Amino acid sequence: MHQNTIDPAAKWLVQKFGGTSVGKFATKIAEDIIPEYLDQHKVAIVCSARSGSTKALGTTNLLLRAAGEALKRSNSVSETPGTMSPTNITRLTQYQSPFASPGKSSPKSESIALSLGMTSITEAPPSFNTTVDVIRSEHVNAARSCIRNPDILKDLEAEIDRDCESLRSFLFATQIIDEISPRSRDSIVGFGERLGCKVMTAILRDRNVDAEFVSLENIIPLAESESFSDSDTLGQDFYDRVAELVAERIKQCGNRVPVVTGFFGPVPGSLLRQVGRGYTDLLAALLAAGLGASELQIWKEVDGIFTADPRKVPTARLIPIISPEEAAELTYYGSEVVHPFTMDQVIRRRIPIRIKNVENPKGGGTVIHPDPEVDGGALPNGTDGFPPVIPTTSTSKVFLPLSSPVSDKYSQFRQPTAVTIKEHIIVLNVNSNRKNVSHGFLASIFGTLDRYGVVVDLISTSEVYVSMAIEENLDKKVLDRVVRELKKIGTVSVARDMAILSLVGKSMRNMIGISGRMFTTLGQGNVNIEMISQGANEINISCVIDGRDAVKALNLIHQSCLQIKPEGERGRVGPWLF
Repeated sequence: MHQNTIDPAAKWLVQKFGGTSVGKFATKIAEDIIPEYLDQHKVAIVCSARSGSTKALGTTNLLLRAAGEALKRSNSVSETPGTMSPTNITRLTQYQSPFASPGKSSPKSESIALSLGMTSITEAPPSFNTTVDVIRSEHVNAARSCIRNPDILKDLEAEIDRDCESLRSFLFATQIIDEISPRSRDSIVGFGERLGCKVMTAILRDRNVDAEFVSLENIIPLAESESFSDSDTLGQDFYDRVAELVAERIKQCGNRVPVVTGFFGPVPGSLLRQVGRGYTDLLAALLAAGLGASELQIWKEVDGIFTADPRKVPTARLIPIISPEEAAELTYYGSEVVHPFTMDQVIRRRIPIRIKNVENPKGGGTVIHPDPEVDGGALPNGTDGFPPVIPTTSTSKVFLPLSSPVSDKYSQFRQPTAVTIKEHIIVLNVNSNRKNVSHGFLASIFGTLDRYGVVVDLISTSEVYVSMAIEENLDKKVLDRVVRELKKIGTVSVARDMAILSLVGKSMRNMIGISGRMFTTLGQGNVNIEMISQGANEINISCVIDGRDAVKALNLIHQSCLQIKPEGERGRVGPWLF
């Protein structure tokens, strides 16, 4: 079978595949992408939970739905102290094994009931049973459509059945105690990566790639996990330790190709709470850091990062190279690139990140690279001070990067990198009602926002006036409470259906007149500016405009400030990145 290269000089390459890629393009990944790298590199694969035929049928969404269904209360009979209610007895006996015949109680739960001196009670199965059945059928159907070897398929189906049985038992236990702790919720969500990686491993083996399934759900020793309290914020030392542990486990695979779950634990205070649902990207970055990989590849359904959203701007172009600071700004203001904390895990070790397209594996993608200006490197395509990247064959036209200048020789190419729009924004304006402004004015505002967990995207302040842009997805009751509290401080007005327009580029630090050009362009296009803000890093100029003008403003700024001509290849576009 095809294995990782045995060349001792070969470096590791970490490839991360998202849920949509694993759900829709698993066969292409196994046939056209992974085998292309095995002869020159030691490849490690990290997979997210599979997407479904619809967003609602995505594995993670189904698992969270099942967790919610396990806690749904049924009409219960009042209990006499020291006895078990009929409802709880039913909960013990109604659990059905996926191997049992429909309508019959699980033999295991029958024996529990009989040991309690109770007779068998048959009742409709819990609602989460149906959701688990959907998860099982989605993975079994995917396996049957991709795997040709009957022995591999049979073994995989048995694995899927065992995992779904285990999930059912776990949910049944949570229903009995009527509680799901944050760590238990982590464990439930972790089933998605386990199932997805097992399917991917089987497909690879079916395509003659010697793959090994690697689960990381217990990679962190319990003693180390318990050394933190659940309320602790985990520092960089913790993640450095995770990187070491994961790398040690992967090296145990020898020449086999590890297929690694993006879920890892146990994490103090819950993985979902500490990291969020982007934990698979973080694990891939930690693995790349721990292995000292030559590159971290994140495979999506789009060619890379664009100068603007190509669905809204016809002249948008693919950016071949971008700095981490620029990528971070684009992530904060509307483009789903890579979370800045995830980026930092590899960039601080001088490991580049490449965004690539599963539908166009020959394309060069976009490389997020350490800043050559700070690190003393030369041009990204040079060799001085720039970390090595994996050479790829690209059919796209080559053009100079739009990022920051790296020498006076190329100063004529200085221009902003990209323009982005973040829609569905609310602006809160607070005007102090005190004649003599208190030093606690800003403290009162931010204290109120902190109590209600409100995240501010953009802020503009003066001595007596504060404007804040926040996302519209805030719960209406929470927003009403926030406004009520702020009215104790001053006069409050709320503007809805707004949008944040951001021009991003490291070269803007040294560009005289770029702000004037941006605002003049908007003025000539009859786009009213409600609020202006520039970050301290000087690589981002943002303003708030009416949401109805968002697309028009995006095109105006892209044409005026980036000065990109319409000709040239744009690359494939998708639903996530620019």
